Amino acid sequence: MNGAPYSIHGESRASRWLVTCDHASNRVPPCIGGGSLGIAPEDMARHIAYDVGAAGLARALADALQAPAILSAFSRLVIDPNRGEDDPTLVMRLYDGTLIPANRHADAAEIARRLDAFHRPYHAACAALAARRPDTVICAVHTMTRQLRGRPPRPWQVSILSADDRRLTDPLIASLRGDPALATDVAAETGEPFEVGDNQPYLGHLEGDAVDRHALRHGRLNALIELRNDLVATEEQQARWAARLAPHLAAALDAAQSTGDRHG
Repeated sequence: MNGAPYSIHGESRASRWLVTCDHASNRVPPCIGGGSLGIAPEDMARHIAYDVGAAGLARALADALQAPAILSAFSRLVIDPNRGEDDPTLVMRLYDGTLIPANRHADAAEIARRLDAFHRPYHAACAALAARRPDTVICAVHTMTRQLRGRPPRPWQVSILSADDRRLTDPLIASLRGDPALATDVAAETGEPFEVGDNQPYLGHLEGDAVDRHALRHGRLNALIELRNDLVATEEQQARWAARLAPHLAAALDAAQSTGDRHG
């Protein structure tokens, strides 16, 4: 494998926040098909290969929170770091209408090779960062496409995903929905009413996923943010949304602390 399977932004920062970005890159390392999965460049630029805009958003949000951020450095189509090791979608063979030739015949030995080269080192680094202090709060940054093929358009500009621990997500959703200035700005930019999704367009928990591994199993406060990727396509948009989200995250953390940090 050429290159590290992750990068860390602001590693020395002492904030209790840890920003994670599981789907930061569409890179295919040379040890996988010579650097190609056998699909067209336009497909590698789509959401099937990575979360478009998420890397820049994660770094900008980490800067706004004065926190470290960890970002994957390989495509989710190589192996998905936001899936448990026994998840059937760990190595996708078909995604949103696109066949992935390099994955079609990936057997157990090939999946194990990719786990050792990419998935496990990324999660070991996540675990080390999360363990740097006892009160770590995890903010997982993702982006979503506006519309999957054959599906209706998604109305949410931003969604907050959670599992059974809603100490941070409940006040975060309330804070976002209760911000009239944000609603006005987003409506002016998009021509749409501002919609904040709650576990939309999918539920925020799969056993063995990144939040489960690094937050839920340790009782850590956490939230997973999904921003629509057409809204964070440029550095300017990423910086704007980071500046919008940071104070709401801070307010939500204050609210969660006021009700107690321990989950149970």
